[in-house]
Amino acid sequence: MTTHVDHHIAIWGVGALGSLFAGYLSTVAQVTMVGHWQEQIEAVQRDGLTIRHADGHASHFFPAITDNPASLPPIDLALVLVKSHQTAGIAPVIARVLSPGGVVITLQNGVGNLDALAQAVGVERATQGITAQGANIIGLGAVRHAGAGLTHIAVLPERAELIETGIALLNQAGFETHATSSAESQSLVWGKLAANAGINPLTALLELPNGELLTEPKRKHFMIAAAREAEAVAAAQDIRLPYPDVAAQVQEVARVTGENISSMLQDMRRRVPTEIDAICGAVVRYGERFDVPTPVNAILFNLIRTKESGQAIASEEVYRILSQVA
Repeated sequence: MTTHVDHHIAIWGVGALGSLFAGYLSTVAQVTMVGHWQEQIEAVQRDGLTIRHADGHASHFFPAITDNPASLPPIDLALVLVKSHQTAGIAPVIARVLSPGGVVITLQNGVGNLDALAQAVGVERATQGITAQGANIIGLGAVRHAGAGLTHIAVLPERAELIETGIALLNQAGFETHATSSAESQSLVWGKLAANAGINPLTALLELPNGELLTEPKRKHFMIAAAREAEAVAAAQDIRLPYPDVAAQVQEVARVTGENISSMLQDMRRRVPTEIDAICGAVVRYGERFDVPTPVNAILFNLIRTKESGQAIASEEVYRILSQVA
């Protein structure tokens, strides 16, 4: 691959997806990872990043990494891959280092991230991205590329050339990436949100890889019920999902990511806050706003919050509570 040293990309997030994108992009651009996970930062500074592929072989990369954003030069392209609950905190930091002509792209789960970033940097300098890439942390400085998928980025008229450069670099780095419109990106965001709402909280509560949701009828039933609520909330906003059948789609996502440990289950295992507020919480909030009932998502939200607080919840109790509404 050709290295383009004139393009400096800052990636906020040093976890699984941040590491995945940083590793591959470091072959085509100057990349600096930004985060506050000290053990990870020290490991990458010392040994670089290891990305293990599905066939078992590993690649090694050496992006820059820092916990001090003030040390960055003015940044033209910023990718945001932190957990959604961290977005509001880092948005003003990005605003301070983003160049006047720069752009920040969120590739995060859930909804609400773009609004928080745009409020800090200006609507003309923030755009929506959606990615179906999957990655798991397997050790300090090491991730497993758990699944490849398409990435889409909405092109802003004011930043079209820069965003198209970013798309070209992502493709060159090996991430199949397509330009989309802001309207189309909303369809993609809610399409991904519906699948996340169906899969992530159930895997975290039942402590299962994604594919195991397909192995019992009741698991599959609750997964589809949560996804259908998200679809109904999107429809109330005149947003059509980018596929014809949400039930078929969420099952297909669970199948193709069958061995993947969802990010929510990874967070539970690390005892760090999950993204439940930006996933099921968002479905519930938008449901209230548009008068759409979302009882399954509300229960999943509350159960995850309960488990985050340290209380154990048996699988049969999860099934019993969900059976009351679905």
